[in-house]
Amino acid sequence: MNQAAINPPEALAPVNKVYRKRLLRHRVGIALSVLAMSLGLAVLAWILITLVINGFSALSVNMFTESTPAPGSDGGGLANAILGTVMIVGLSTLVSTPIGILAGMYLAEYGNENKLAAVTRFVTDIMLSAPSIVIGMFVWAAYVATTKHYSGYAGSIALALIAVPVVVRTTDNMLRLVPSSLLEAAFALGAPRWKVAMTVRLRAVKAGVITGVLLAVARISGETAPLLFTALNNQFFSKDMNGPMANLPVVIYGFAMSPYDNWRELAWGGALLVTFSVLALNIISRTMFSQKIPN
Repeated sequence: MNQAAINPPEALAPVNKVYRKRLLRHRVGIALSVLAMSLGLAVLAWILITLVINGFSALSVNMFTESTPAPGSDGGGLANAILGTVMIVGLSTLVSTPIGILAGMYLAEYGNENKLAAVTRFVTDIMLSAPSIVIGMFVWAAYVATTKHYSGYAGSIALALIAVPVVVRTTDNMLRLVPSSLLEAAFALGAPRWKVAMTVRLRAVKAGVITGVLLAVARISGETAPLLFTALNNQFFSKDMNGPMANLPVVIYGFAMSPYDNWRELAWGGALLVTFSVLALNIISRTMFSQKIPN
């Protein structure tokens, strides 16, 4: 009979000691994770509560129907800035969505077959991490300085350059989740590669691709720096995208720095509107368009 059978407690003592150390590390890790999550949620709650307290009073019908007020005047709203933001973001989304989806499909299909795909992925990663002000300065130098005037089109180009890599990366990642058995079944039926990519692979993850587009829209909706260099601002109600256009991020920035109480109140209201719009887009993208990848 061996020693472990004669004296089991002493034989298991080293094992129990290792188990207790691992259990302690596990509990410490869980505690730190919960603490970090709590701190993040607390900061987010603090921001949202501050926005609601300061911006709720500015929410009114006038905010959505009247243009930005003159300096020192009472009343007014953000109707021109809201319209300008919708037009600029809408145009940039129309431009960036097809480019991003097609580029993502190309990377998913040919990403491991040629150097062009590797370069495309590398450039996409750089654009994802590039500061938005750098993109704004680039569009200013390439477009605004050439045309000699600010415009909503320039703002849309800048925001599209920010949105494209988001859509590309999301589309690429989602398409790579499609099981190979599904693709092999389509190839076995004689379908060409382009048709499999469009009608089988993309359709299988269309909800995830839509999620990527919505996340890109949320990403660019609150960008200020690119619009300062491109669309600038407009005190009046304008639908002409070939000239300076009012937009919420720039108006919020200008009004928040002003000495006028009315402007600062409208800035809080605009910030509240942008924040909850972005929050709503994120919630919609993660709930309504969530789906499982077919096996």
